[in-house]
Amino acid sequence: MSIQTNHHRTLALAGVLQALSLVKQTAYGQTCDPDSLETSLRSILLLDADSVEAVYGDQGGLRSGLRLIQTQLLSDRQKPDPELSRYLVVLLHLERKLSKRDDLLERLRAGIEHAQRQSEHFEILHPNVLSAFADTYSDTISTLRPRIMVNGDPQHLQDAAVARQIRALLLAAMRSVVLWRQCGGTRLGLLLQRAKLTEHARELLKTGYTLH
Repeated sequence: MSIQTNHHRTLALAGVLQALSLVKQTAYGQTCDPDSLETSLRSILLLDADSVEAVYGDQGGLRSGLRLIQTQLLSDRQKPDPELSRYLVVLLHLERKLSKRDDLLERLRAGIEHAQRQSEHFEILHPNVLSAFADTYSDTISTLRPRIMVNGDPQHLQDAAVARQIRALLLAAMRSVVLWRQCGGTRLGLLLQRAKLTEHARELLKTGYTLH
């Protein structure tokens, strides 16, 4: 499929930022929007989707991510979140390393296929599904350097369920980074096309959008 358009890059970048924001919220014990959380986690399962839109499901699932594009890339009202910016930079670097490791890519696909089988029997937020995601992240992306060091409430981070959800969401963020690359996204392009990406995100939020 031909997916190298500004529209598709905007959706994929929204997917990245939304997942990273959910990582931060989880780490600090904040309440995550259930629709955003489900959209981000379900995107992992759709390895062979027919379109970028299909990866993120129903209308509204990426609204928080689209708003984050405006804040993180080009905002004169609110400063970008430095934690999200740091996570994004590291993730982009790790994706380049991952793309050159066929062994990790095979392990990644096998882990996601296991999660797909789990999701046939359990809800997306069931511990069995989250464990499949988290284990896949630990066995693949987490073996690369530098590792993503997540800030948060130290006591909260010691909770196994919290750690599991954070790893699952980091996997979701990487899935969207891979999709963003497939859409023609580059680090240089992210800098040069900030205005276009921000404007398109604004238009999608203003006019509404249907992902199907």
